[in-house]
Amino acid sequence: MKPKNIAYLKSLANALSPSVTVGKGEIDDRLIQSVENALKAHELIKVRVLSSSEYSRDEIGPLLAKATSSVHVSTIGRIVTLYKAKKDPKIILPFLE
Repeated sequence: MKPKNIAYLKSLANALSPSVTVGKGEIDDRLIQSVENALKAHELIKVRVLSSSEYSRDEIGPLLAKATSSVHVSTIGRIVTLYKAKKDPKIILPFLE
């Protein structure tokens, strides 16, 4: 994804609140399913990583992105932003690949 599209998605994510929380447990099927459901509903989501999580804030974003076939937009503090376009996207990226 182009850096300008990443910047655009970051600007859209500013107004969002985290819709999924990662706690103590592993990244299991239930967590992946809840992230996928949130992505299907909203395309762009934030995930809060609790300090009690087994994963560091730097590794959880790419792991969730890979598990859900989404794009890791950013990690700021303990908030991870993910994006996955729908078949009929609500978010139109301004800079085509």
